Amino acid sequence: MSLTNTPEITVNGSRILASAIDTEVQYHPAETRREAMVQAAQSLIIAEVIAQKIRDMGLNERADRASLEANPELIDQLFAIEIDIPEATAKECERYFKANPEQFTSSPLVEANHILLAADPKDLEHRAETLSVAEIIIEQLKSREISFAEAAKKYSVCPSKDQGGNLGQLSNGQTVSEFERQVFAADIGLMTVPVESRFGYHVVEVIRKVDGKPLTYDLVEDRIKKYLNDKVHRKAISQYLHRLIAEAEISGFEFNYDESRVMQ
Repeated sequence: MSLTNTPEITVNGSRILASAIDTEVQYHPAETRREAMVQAAQSLIIAEVIAQKIRDMGLNERADRASLEANPELIDQLFAIEIDIPEATAKECERYFKANPEQFTSSPLVEANHILLAADPKDLEHRAETLSVAEIIIEQLKSREISFAEAAKKYSVCPSKDQGGNLGQLSNGQTVSEFERQVFAADIGLMTVPVESRFGYHVVEVIRKVDGKPLTYDLVEDRIKKYLNDKVHRKAISQYLHRLIAEAEISGFEFNYDESRVMQ
């Protein structure tokens, strides 16, 4: 089916107007308008089959998409009645722990100095100029024309410039992800390429690294159980929605079930 023009859809006889799909499109950013319309239509169809099921079961005779958004506990109530979700056993948790030891370590630590050269991500010209300055600073540091502390004092806009650019010990989650990803993967010493982040460009010197240490099972048991339970819960809900959609009479749209998309 082509979605060049917004369709009108019926779900078990209930109409989803083209105007409703056009309104919903704004909440589904995509590379093309057609893709956004497909996602919008799927979202409205899912909301409609859930609302119909809630009405059929007598949980709320006036259930519709608007009331579900205002009272999401209605959906939770439906799922609690309709879906039998087993909890992860102790053996399953232990088996997952043994199979994925790399996931259960203490946070590694990195001690680093940095120089922040601020640049607005939207100002591409200034961004390019800032990158060039960062590269020049790195060359000056490599040739020892200037010390890191001197360069930090002169160029950095981060308050750490008063401590020679020293950030202290960093653990996972303390800095923005794009900075952390690159710095934690670097070797000890001056990074020869500027580190780009949403704030601009960083000249970074890694001083010390401490690897994470393995955690014992008792420290992560609750985390594993929650993860496995959440995974099973999402799968059960997805299968339930798939069944509701398969049982519904839908016209004006061919619903190609995509679990990852539906669960959003």
